[in-house]
Amino acid sequence: MKINFQKATLQDIKTMQELVGPEVANGIILPRSDDEIATNIRSYTLAFDDDLIIGFAALHIHTAYLAEVRSLIIKEEYRGRQIGERLVGELIEEAQILGLQKVLALTYKKNFFERLGFVEIPKESLPEHKIWADCIKCKHFPICNEVSLIKVL
Repeated sequence: MKINFQKATLQDIKTMQELVGPEVANGIILPRSDDEIATNIRSYTLAFDDDLIIGFAALHIHTAYLAEVRSLIIKEEYRGRQIGERLVGELIEEAQILGLQKVLALTYKKNFFERLGFVEIPKESLPEHKIWADCIKCKHFPICNEVSLIKVL
């Protein structure tokens, strides 16, 4: 198994939506329309096993110093093989190249992100536009069990 990573293209949107669909239905990942993904296509990095998309995540920039790991998904049969860790590593490297200072994650997988050097922060410290732009779309809003974490670069 040779996993490689590359930026998403508009032609990948249909496959991305199919891959993330079950996690969106379960309320684990926020729904994103095709148009929203297209608008932000440059933020997505895909994981491939040969020509098969097996996962993806987005590095969404909030400010000149803060970005967020969003929509992290790995195809179920590929989980547990450090592909998610490598994918987040790709996003962290991109954040460093861009000159960002911090990367945020809002997740149900606290231990996963802690292994990657993220530390928990109070949700009250999240940028207000994050809550009103994204969290309000969640089926669990306003009662949220996600944990907010941050990594200082």
